[in-house]
Amino acid sequence: MLMRIAFLMFPLAAIAADWPQYRGPNRDDVSLEKGLLQSWPAAGPGLLWTFTEAGVGYSGPAIVDERLFLTGGRGDKEFLFALDLKSIRDGTVRELWAVEIGPLFEFKSNKWSAGPSATPTVDGNLVFAVGGNGDLVCVDITTGKAAWRVHMPKDLGGQVNPIGGGPKDLGWGFTASPLVDGDQLVCLPGGSKGTLAALDKKTGKVLWRSTELKDQAAYTSPMVAEIDGIKQYVVFTNPGLAGVSAKDGKVLWNHRRKQAYGTEVINSPIIKDGMIYTTVAAGNGCSELIKVEKDNDTFKTSVVYSNRNLMNHHGNVLLLGDNIFGNGQGAGWACQNFKTGAIVWAERARLQSGAVTCADGRLYCLTEGDGTAALVEASEKAWKEHGRFKIPTRSKLKQPQGQIWTPPVVSTGRLFLRDQELLYCYDVSVKK
Repeated sequence: MLMRIAFLMFPLAAIAADWPQYRGPNRDDVSLEKGLLQSWPAAGPGLLWTFTEAGVGYSGPAIVDERLFLTGGRGDKEFLFALDLKSIRDGTVRELWAVEIGPLFEFKSNKWSAGPSATPTVDGNLVFAVGGNGDLVCVDITTGKAAWRVHMPKDLGGQVNPIGGGPKDLGWGFTASPLVDGDQLVCLPGGSKGTLAALDKKTGKVLWRSTELKDQAAYTSPMVAEIDGIKQYVVFTNPGLAGVSAKDGKVLWNHRRKQAYGTEVINSPIIKDGMIYTTVAAGNGCSELIKVEKDNDTFKTSVVYSNRNLMNHHGNVLLLGDNIFGNGQGAGWACQNFKTGAIVWAERARLQSGAVTCADGRLYCLTEGDGTAALVEASEKAWKEHGRFKIPTRSKLKQPQGQIWTPPVVSTGRLFLRDQELLYCYDVSVKK
């Protein structure tokens, strides 16, 4: 059976260096830009500025046309705010506007996280943001005025899997970053009315729900793909993987695990050539590759491999060529063959666990414990490091057991590192 699959590019007419949504232009944590430093000086790249009012939360930045959009909790409320990357004075970046998303996500016994964790999504003159309590807001990027709002628990019957802690139906909060596809804004409310929802991006009106798929939301974000000519959204939850039609939300295939994951499912799926890769740590965790293929008028799935070689929890992993790069529980930093699941190399001693992004042939690794950033060759040959440094100050607002779980971002020649209220911007461009 002839099989083809392709990622659908983000519809925004953005320059290659922009980072308009969760995990970048193609939602894969790979930057498109070139001309970056291939090694760092002993002290690390130059620090351009520090923003100290990002608030609490694990949201990553979205960057378009020299504006940075981020969410964070300030006091007892959550905000979406915009920074002007062109207006830097004395190491200070100017805030253009801030709009309230909703009340701060928090609960009494919470020692791990507070505030919003979903990355904003920019599309044209609109930016979409999700708060920890499920508040979804659409905002004009110029004025900061809200165009519409939806409260996913109340308006969409949203439910988050509370496994691992947190209140019933809310867990560790709503963390799925919105996906814009044409006129549709795809979100992940979860629950009995349908795991996925497609809204009219201009009005917030519900266009369809995936009523055949009713899993509670996990902490992953939906991905868009085209398999055998059928555009679909791939969603990853504790019970397994599913693909729903982008046209009407009908389930095209549903790969249920024999035993559901017994911990938080955080990493969004990685899709290539009809194969879907997932990784979960702890509670029945594994790294797994699923094959999806057309079988006459339906789709079928099969397991290519399921092993414990690269089980990632709070960080992330990324795909380059035929290899997965990232940090795994027990494996350390590793390179894993995407097709076979075999470990190509592993480095357990040189760097603590953390998150990763990629740009211009280099991995940017950020440790979750002490905020060390390392520049490493994106190579299947071995771990080869080209510099490291540590962020100058750690958050004073983080929860007692919280760590640095916001992945690094490289955009417009700059490296952005967040530790709760602290957002650092470093110059990683090559000077001409």
